[in-house]
Amino acid sequence: MNLELTIEDARWQGLEPLATRGIQAVLDYCDLDADLCEISLLACDDARIAELNAEFREKSNPTNVLSWPAEDLAADEPGQCPTPPAPDFTGEIALGDIAIAYDTCAREADEAGKTMDDHVTHLIVHGTLHLLGYDHIRDLDATLMETVEVAILGKMGIDDPYNT
Repeated sequence: MNLELTIEDARWQGLEPLATRGIQAVLDYCDLDADLCEISLLACDDARIAELNAEFREKSNPTNVLSWPAEDLAADEPGQCPTPPAPDFTGEIALGDIAIAYDTCAREADEAGKTMDDHVTHLIVHGTLHLLGYDHIRDLDATLMETVEVAILGKMGIDDPYNT
């Protein structure tokens, strides 16, 4: 897989192996050839992700993860699987961009009593699924996305993040 990692916040030590593992698990689950897939990942802080959230979602607060799919793969019918991405004319599959904020991730992991590694891996899986057309706006889509996340994380040995 071609992972373009940009680290803007030095606290993101050890992110690359977590990101690679999480993205690879999603691509395997979706039966995609990782060698063809491209993803950009920005590792930043709350201030930067708040700027991005304001610019792209018109929400001025920080969030844990944001995703920008290269293509809209969402299913038309609620609860249906998204359309799989296809290679472009070069044979590559540009999936899109993800941004993740250290401050929010660390706070959420602490509040939930989870390890930072497990929480970040979950958010990388979540963000990658967004790039592949999964979403959680409609109830049936949210159920599908959470089910897929739990299955992927379970294969990785990470507990169900929605079981509180």
